[in-house]
Amino acid sequence: MLTPEQRAIVKSTVPLLESGGEALTTHFYKILLAEHPEVRPFFNQAHQANGDQPRALASGVLMYARHIDRLEQLGGLVSQIINKHVSLQILPEHYPVVGACLLRAIREVLGADIATDAVLAAWGAAYGQLADILIGAEEKIYAATAAASGGWRGARAFRLVRKEVESAEITSFYLEPQDGGALASFQPGQYIGLRLVVNGQEIRRNYSLSAAPNGRDYRISVKREPGGLASGYLHEQLHVGDTLELFPPAGDFVLEGGDKPVVLISGGVGITPTLAMLDAALQSRRPVHFIHFARNKSVHAFRDAVNARQAKHAQLQRFYVYDEHADELDAPHATGLLSSAQLAECLPASRDVDAYFLGPKPFMRHVKKQLRELGVPEAQTRYEFFGPASALE
Repeated sequence: MLTPEQRAIVKSTVPLLESGGEALTTHFYKILLAEHPEVRPFFNQAHQANGDQPRALASGVLMYARHIDRLEQLGGLVSQIINKHVSLQILPEHYPVVGACLLRAIREVLGADIATDAVLAAWGAAYGQLADILIGAEEKIYAATAAASGGWRGARAFRLVRKEVESAEITSFYLEPQDGGALASFQPGQYIGLRLVVNGQEIRRNYSLSAAPNGRDYRISVKREPGGLASGYLHEQLHVGDTLELFPPAGDFVLEGGDKPVVLISGGVGITPTLAMLDAALQSRRPVHFIHFARNKSVHAFRDAVNARQAKHAQLQRFYVYDEHADELDAPHATGLLSSAQLAECLPASRDVDAYFLGPKPFMRHVKKQLRELGVPEAQTRYEFFGPASALE
């Protein structure tokens, strides 16, 4: 159990972590991935290479240390981490390995004069507290998912029944349970985890569910990333009739109930979870403002599908913004980076809306700032990360 003295020690190390936290977490991942190959499938090497994973962990460690005596102030970060873990099937036996590597990294980066036995004991107790919280919360989700109609625990075999090109970069994959059994529903905005074996290497990824629940299949829509191990395999090597393993739906970036107008703002492949949200909002007859950013028409996926929905639903308004546009055919509503004044024209007259946004991190940072400046209540704006959970500020 974490003692008051240990809490004080953990909080006292915050300045040290602020100055060297990313170096510490980078060293931690180097130890973990080099010495424990069994955990490598859980980590996207691209996020290691560009620093996103170490930065996200450093940010999370700092937040945890600052609020060690008032964990409720961590807000939605804990829920995001729990859902990411569930989608990749992180299990209790993985936590001791991670904890041992983290303590070793603290000692090796900070040095024995700073990372004393007392400091390591305090951080060991703090990590144990956090691990217990996460393990307990994750087990509740695993159990509830397994008990739900059509639900399951762990991996389940699915067959690719349809593959459809949506743009120059994005392809949709329709997946049905190989066992022919019932299929669990999900909340619009959630994602599923995939376990793939590519060139003899196991990797795990999560992808947003891009169509509303239908009880028959799941649809994911994947952008082909240059050099992407998982996306390259899905686009080039996975064919209709092939099987792969899925983990149950997870995620807390979901469409909330209510009667306020819904604003869905997406950039690039960030459109995928907003499609299921769009259909759910239209079914509830809530006004919907759908705003999508793309580089150009060739990479704008699902344009025709959204247009078709607008033709059927008077409460739907849609706005498209391109970085570049070469001709007048199918022209977007705007080009370039959307200004606050232009975004204001896309929103309802009242700022009492539920806003959801997703896309590249710089894009989301820009949208969050604009929504705040336009008077949309902070508590009514929600966003999700495709990569490691981190802060936009």
